[in-house]
Amino acid sequence: MFSHKDEGYASGSSTESHPEVYFTRVHLKFLNKQLQRLEPQEILRWCITSLPGLYQETALGLTGLAMTDMISKLAEKGSEEVHVIFLDTLYHFEETLALLDKVRARYPSKKLHVFKPAGVSAVAEFERKYGQKLWQRHDSQYDFIAKVEPAQRAYRELGVNAVLTGRRRSQGARRGNLDIIEMDEAGLIKVNPLVNWTFEEVQDYIKANDVPYNDLLDRGYKSVGDWHSTQPIKEGEDERAGRWKGQAKTECGIHNPRSKYAQFLRQQELKQQENARQDTAAKVQIEA
Repeated sequence: MFSHKDEGYASGSSTESHPEVYFTRVHLKFLNKQLQRLEPQEILRWCITSLPGLYQETALGLTGLAMTDMISKLAEKGSEEVHVIFLDTLYHFEETLALLDKVRARYPSKKLHVFKPAGVSAVAEFERKYGQKLWQRHDSQYDFIAKVEPAQRAYRELGVNAVLTGRRRSQGARRGNLDIIEMDEAGLIKVNPLVNWTFEEVQDYIKANDVPYNDLLDRGYKSVGDWHSTQPIKEGEDERAGRWKGQAKTECGIHNPRSKYAQFLRQQELKQQENARQDTAAKVQIEA
């Protein structure tokens, strides 16, 4: 699906409506230097006019909601609307799913593409297929099934060349050194328009523009993901301290290197082959 050319990158699957986009490493460095000087709305305007196959990918966090509102305001002034990808892991809080309906009502011209784990549409189906508490038993497998594979399927089916994300440097950990525009190892363009904003700046925008937000933020949460891996935070803790509390993990999977999941899938394949070999050996022994 992706290829490297001329020491740069080729992004996305080429179609008539979504041509491929190429950036050399030098060009990427130049763009980040220039974009660093712009406000988020100006970065978004540049993205909309420069990046074909552009979508916003969001879990309806506060930054993503601010970005959705900014894009809608730009669309009112004549810019092309940017549609949204939402990954329904099946383990979102009820408040998050209620927010999804509020966003649909607030921005009726914006299309929301919802992707769920392949082959299932409810928790009961997921757990019949994979067992209970998969996130505890096999964390990487859960991330791949609930988040990574649906995201990759979304990119493929929608012809995504570039995604807007709500990641910010002030969120800390691995996000502390984020660029505004970057490439993942498969060539997908990722743009972080609000990378320079603090949580307080995002919150001020939400209040000033009366943007709908997750009710959990009024109950001590700041970063909201799946209910089984999200907790409220204490005063003075980092914004994402409530995610995977007590674990070394800091990312949900979709922003990890894809090679990590290629290795995981290879391990799963080898494990299945070994199990099949043992079953065959046991059968031969019984027949003997």
